[in-house]
Amino acid sequence: MTVSLYLIVALGAIVAGFVQGLSGFAFGLVAMSFWAWTVDPKLAAVLSTFGALTGQVIAAFTARRRFDKALLAPFVIGGLVGLPVGVWLLPRLDVPIFKACLGGLLLIWCPTMLMARNLPRVTAGGRAADAIAGWLGGICGGIGGFTGPIPTLWCTLRGFEKDVQREVIQNFNLSMLAVAFSLYVSSGLVSLSMLPMLGLVALAVLVPVLVGARLYVGISHEAFRKIVLGLLTASGIALLASSVPVLLAR
Repeated sequence: MTVSLYLIVALGAIVAGFVQGLSGFAFGLVAMSFWAWTVDPKLAAVLSTFGALTGQVIAAFTARRRFDKALLAPFVIGGLVGLPVGVWLLPRLDVPIFKACLGGLLLIWCPTMLMARNLPRVTAGGRAADAIAGWLGGICGGIGGFTGPIPTLWCTLRGFEKDVQREVIQNFNLSMLAVAFSLYVSSGLVSLSMLPMLGLVALAVLVPVLVGARLYVGISHEAFRKIVLGLLTASGIALLASSVPVLLAR
């Protein structure tokens, strides 16, 4: 592996770690916007999942993490059902099509929410709808560590306060990423040749995650909402930018 590849992986992990520390999610989407151009898709999926998991573990040990078990449980149960599906799909999935579909969804819906300040809260569906959001997040997590975007979007539609949303997403992500990475290891997707890259990602995320988490404390609910939707919109653009040229070239 070339020096430039290591630099790209490190830069992606640093920026993604900061964003994850600030928002509680989006490591995979931000990192992939750097890695999609040069890193093998399967390696990128492993690095993305590992980096996001490392960031969540760091956050868990450096900040007191509360959560409402009744609120969190449907997300986690749905996610645990979806994760094996995503891991099974990873070697079989047309990754550019998946990225284009997810990117298109984020690019259409999130700016709409940003422009419509007084959207009514979604109250229909109850715990079952929360479980479906978790299930979709689990599938995306198994595919490439993208556990956060769909559950985060759903929590925003639910109108959760910023601390409640962050607690749900961080604890959901920590659970899903731990299981996803374990499945990667048990299925043979993680090889010994990946260890240097995994070590580099772990070192690269350490400080940025802590800096992002510190900045989160002073953010208002409305500012946090705008940051989350803005990040999801940017993630949609990055996914489309990395996938559409590949699809057009076919």
